[in-house]
Parts: sequence; C-alpha cells; structure tokens
Amino acid sequence: MKLTLLALAAVAALGTAGMAQAAPIKVGVAAEPYPPFSSPDASGKWSGWEIDLMNAICADQKLDCVVTPVAWDGIIPALTSGQIDMIMSSMSITAEREKVIDFSDKYYVTPAALVVAKDSSIAATVDGLKGKVIGVQVSTTNEAYAKKFYGKTSTIKEYQTQDEVNQDMAAGRIDADLADQFTLEAFLDSADGKACCKSLGALPYDNETLGTGIGAGLRKSDTELKAKINKGIADIRANGTYDAITKKYFNFNIYGG
Repeated sequence: MKLTLLALAAVAALGTAGMAQAAPIKVGVAAEPYPPFSSPDASGKWSGWEIDLMNAICADQKLDCVVTPVAWDGIIPALTSGQIDMIMSSMSITAEREKVIDFSDKYYVTPAALVVAKDSSIAATVDGLKGKVIGVQVSTTNEAYAKKFYGKTSTIKEYQTQDEVNQDMAAGRIDADLADQFTLEAFLDSADGKACCKSLGALPYDNETLGTGIGAGLRKSDTELKAKINKGIADIRANGTYDAITKKYFNFNIYGG
C-alpha cells in the first residue's frame, strides 16, 4: 500500500512538473495600439509586425507564447515581478534598462523622427524648435532624446501613450511630435496624419538615448529563455521568415546594419 501511494505521488509530481513546463510564456506588449508593430482589433486580438515576429520566434523554438497587454510605464515592473515573462514591445536596448533587466539580441533598429504641421516652417534643429512644444510618450527613449537635445530651449510635453501625442499633433495643440520613425510613418498614413502633418525625417542617431537596437526584455535570471529567443531570431533571419514578415509591413530594411 505504501509503495502504491509513493508511486502515485511520483506520477502526480511528474504530472505537475510537466504542467509547469508547459505553462505559456506571457509576452508583454504595451496596452495601447502601436501600429504597424502591434494593435488590437475590436475583439482584442493582436496583430502587427512585432506580433507576427513574436509568433514566428516562438513557433521556431516550440514555445507557447500569449500576448499580455500591460501599461507601457509599468511594463518593466510587470516583468521583474513575474506578471509577464518577456517584453516584445519595441523596447530599445539601453544601458539604463540593462541595470534592471536583460535583453535578447536586437531584432530591429529605429531612429527618432519629427512630425510637424503641413504648413509649418519649423526646422529639425535646436534653433528651429526653440520655444516650441514637442510631444513625446513618457518613459521612452524618444522622451530621453527630446530632453537631451531640445529640453533646454523647447517645452517637452509628456503623454501616457503615443496615440495621445498623435491626437494632439493632429489637433494643433503641440508644435512637433517626436517618436520612432516607423511609428510616425504609420501615423502619417492614417486619415488624421495625412490631413494635418508632414515628416521632417529621421534625426541623427544617438546611442546614449536610443540604445543599440530593439530587443526582447527578459529577467536577468531567465538565461535559458534568452538563449531560445536569440536562437529563434537567428533562425528566422536565416531561413527567410523575417524578411517575409517584414515585406508585409515595410518596403525597406528594418533590421539595420
């Protein structure tokens, strides 16, 4: 009887361990739309370049990954506290963030850019933006970039989401919108963006504020998951999946040099 109970306990323990191993990887994305990288539809289903990329990496590594929306300014605490297991939300790899979390290899690079009103004569220089109001999303590398280069002579207005920055830009409540170039291009392709605004193009790249590329954020202790994500990124770049996904959204090289 004792042996039977021990055997049953062993089987139950193995089953529990198997269930733990099969637990899905909760992938944190910013809760607000961030086209063309990630956006939810009316039913809550997420799509976009970064979502497709996540699915391809997870499929390559046989990981069960589920999108888990989190407010952007709380996404790193959500990772470190265990509410999510990974961040794939266009997060730049910076020295400041690496003090708290780890990153995968980069999977794309984006410069900062400026959008202004169609009839504006503003130039993308410190003098050109002197006395102007520049909108940025809070807790982003673009906020850091704006403060570093324009903060002494311009007003930097912070918003919780990039969508709010774009809305105020379209309504004429700010003079300039500073964000990732690819995100601003998506805004300019929208009805509001086409009606109101124009791009001043990419700004000079700054490694200190913008980092060394976009990577998946991971807990420092999750070395096994990091290795799998890095392997997945390398695999889909090598087998053509990365390029096939990218061509659906962009007509240029998003990976960078």
